[in-house]
Amino acid sequence: MPAETAKGRLVSPRFLKFLLAGGVAAGVNFGSRIIFNNWMPFTAAIVLAYIAGMITAFILTKLFVFTESVHSTSRSAMFFTLVNLVAVLQTWVVSVVLAFHLLPWLGIVWHKKEIAHLVGVIVPVFTSYIGHKKLSFRSH
Repeated sequence: MPAETAKGRLVSPRFLKFLLAGGVAAGVNFGSRIIFNNWMPFTAAIVLAYIAGMITAFILTKLFVFTESVHSTSRSAMFFTLVNLVAVLQTWVVSVVLAFHLLPWLGIVWHKKEIAHLVGVIVPVFTSYIGHKKLSFRSH
C-alpha cells in the first residue's frame, strides 16, 4: 500500500499545485530550449531556457502554491534563485551526460537532446519542492 500523508492523502494539494506550476514552467523551459538552440549551442540553450522557466515558475509558485510566505517578494526571489542554482546544475549535468554519453552509448540517437533535456528538467522536482517550501516561501 502506498505511503500516505498525515491527512490521509497520497499527495498534498500544495504539492499537486507545485507540480502543475512546475509543469507549465517546464513547458516554457523545454520549448524555449528548442527555440534558443537555433541560435546557440545546446549547453548554453539549456541554461537560458532554464532561466525562462525559472521566471515562470517563480510567478506561478508565488501566486498559486506558497501564498503565505513570511518573506518579501525580493527575499523569496533570492532564495528561489539559490534553490534553482542547485536545480539548474542538476538539469545541466543530467542533460549533458544523457545527450552526449549515455543515450548514444545505448544506441539512442532519435531526439537524444530532447529526451536528455526532458529527463534533466524532471530530476530536480523533489529537491526544488523541499527547497522552496523550507527556504523560498517559508511560512509561519
